[in-house]
Amino acid sequence: MDSKHVHLIIATLHFPHKSHIATYADQLRDWIRSNVTRCSTQLFIFDEMDKMHPGLIDALKPFLEHYNEISGVDYRKNIFLFLSNSGGNDITTRTYEYWNDGKKREDITPKEMDEILHVNAFNEEGGLWHSSLIERHLIDYFVPFLPMERSHVMKCIEDDMVSKGHPVDQAIIKTVADELQYFPKDTKLYAKAGCKRISQKVDLIIGEKNGYYDAQDKWEL
Repeated sequence: MDSKHVHLIIATLHFPHKSHIATYADQLRDWIRSNVTRCSTQLFIFDEMDKMHPGLIDALKPFLEHYNEISGVDYRKNIFLFLSNSGGNDITTRTYEYWNDGKKREDITPKEMDEILHVNAFNEEGGLWHSSLIERHLIDYFVPFLPMERSHVMKCIEDDMVSKGHPVDQAIIKTVADELQYFPKDTKLYAKAGCKRISQKVDLIIGEKNGYYDAQDKWEL
């Protein structure tokens, strides 16, 4: 993300008003054209696609089509990532079915998940709803984010501790993991928020252990 050739576009931040879709589409095309004209290899990350206004992302269609060039500019070296929560429930359901049947989640085939994500992205309300990018098969891969189990969360906790210069302490890792919420209620197999709240939890637990603040999150001055 520290490169001028990596661009993060957040739907709710950059395109907040539904009534301005036509303006956003023109701005988006001009902005991509300008960046790629300066350098033919760029990474464009579109986050919160499930919250984007339908129809807007179709502005990218010319750049994802199979043209050698458009007005002398080659767009084929660029990468477009679309991040979305679409299909999340169906992904979790399929993953849980594998676990319930005693199968490894690693055995889920890309084809299975591709079908789930393709159908959900096209039919769920959001940025890819009935999008020409899907209709024209311009999205190369649908990559699922599987729900995170407790073992995965514990690895996140360990990585966070190491990144902050803390010694790896299994007791702290377990304490942080116990602070998180899991689902379903009967098995508590998956972390509801994944690793999103890990860093703050690590700071809190280590802070309490070292006496920086008490259990009510109050700093000792």
